[in-house]
Amino acid sequence: MDNDTHKLVILVGSVREGRFGPVVAEWVAEQANAHGAFDVEVVDLAAYDIPLALPAESPKYAGEAYPRPSGMAALTDALTAADAFLVITPEYNHSYPASLKAAIDWHFTQWTAKPVAFVTYGGAAGGRHAVLHLENVLTELHAVTIRDGLAFPNYFTAWQDGSPLDPGAEGYAKTLLDQLAWWTRTLRNGREAVPYPA
Repeated sequence: MDNDTHKLVILVGSVREGRFGPVVAEWVAEQANAHGAFDVEVVDLAAYDIPLALPAESPKYAGEAYPRPSGMAALTDALTAADAFLVITPEYNHSYPASLKAAIDWHFTQWTAKPVAFVTYGGAAGGRHAVLHLENVLTELHAVTIRDGLAFPNYFTAWQDGSPLDPGAEGYAKTLLDQLAWWTRTLRNGREAVPYPA
């Protein structure tokens, strides 16, 4: 890696009461900080005003003039500053939460030509259906999704004291972060060399 670190936003996608996402995010942030390639910021969607009703014009074309609620300003700033994203999401009814879709839809260029990795949790599938849907959505926004993610099936019995019980979890996290770091550096260098033709 370069001597400088890259800005990684860990996005907590669920706002449901009693959600497990913040526990996962704290552990993932520890792994990312220990990895050393990233300047890590945890962004929790529960802290922001994210309405479901959207303005008529697409944020792709409105640019800086897009009328986002004032309560979303810090979220927009964090997404804009990010070099990479790591999305923490559960699986609700074989997909991902509406809060996460709303946050994605309120933005466009913030995702463009940036890498996105996934850490999921859920029942038997461990959130894998959510990732399949997110990959489709984020590809439309010209983001680059990372192949190796982390999934925690039956998380309610697979975690203890804020950490996964699987002894291989830290190794899987390192693989994810290695791939994310490679794509982060490559895509940032590309964006800085030549504007992305979106």
